[in-house]
Amino acid sequence: MTLSNETLDHERFMREALQQAEAARDRGEVPVGCVLVKEGRVVARGHNLRQSLQDPTAHAEIIALKEAAERLGSWRLVDVVAYVTLEPCPMCAGALVNGRVHTVVYGCDDPKAGALGTLYRIGSDERLNHRFRVVRGVLEKPCAELLSGFFRQIRAGDPRD
Repeated sequence: MTLSNETLDHERFMREALQQAEAARDRGEVPVGCVLVKEGRVVARGHNLRQSLQDPTAHAEIIALKEAAERLGSWRLVDVVAYVTLEPCPMCAGALVNGRVHTVVYGCDDPKAGALGTLYRIGSDERLNHRFRVVRGVLEKPCAELLSGFFRQIRAGDPRD
C-alpha cells in the first residue's frame, strides 16, 4: 500500500502541530498545537497559552488564527488548512468557521469538548454560513499519548516532567 501525497502532507504538518503541542507542554500548558497551512506553506503556528496568559481564549487554534490573519492581511482564511493535535472545542470550531478555513485536520478526538464530530458537528452544520472539510485521526496515537502523558504527570504532581 502506498500513501497518497495528501496523507503524507497531513502527517508532515501534523508533526509540526505536535512540535507546537510539545512547546505548550514544556510551559506547563495543556499540550495542544496548531499550524495553519496555505499552498503547502505554514503561515501560522500556535499552542495553548491559557495558563501563561490567564486568558480563557488562548487556545492553540485562536492564537494561530490571529497570527494567520495578521500575516495574510485578511480575516478570510480561504484555502487555509488547519492542523490541530486535538479535536477543536466549540469556541475554536466556531472561530475556524468564522475564519472561513477550507479544511481542519486533527489528531485525536476530544470526548469532553470535541466540536467536529465527537459531541457537536460545528464544521459541517448547514445552519452556519460556512462549512469546512474535516479529516480526523492523523497521527492519532502520538497526539493522544502526549495529552495522556501530560495529565498523568499532573496527577502525579509535576506537569513539567
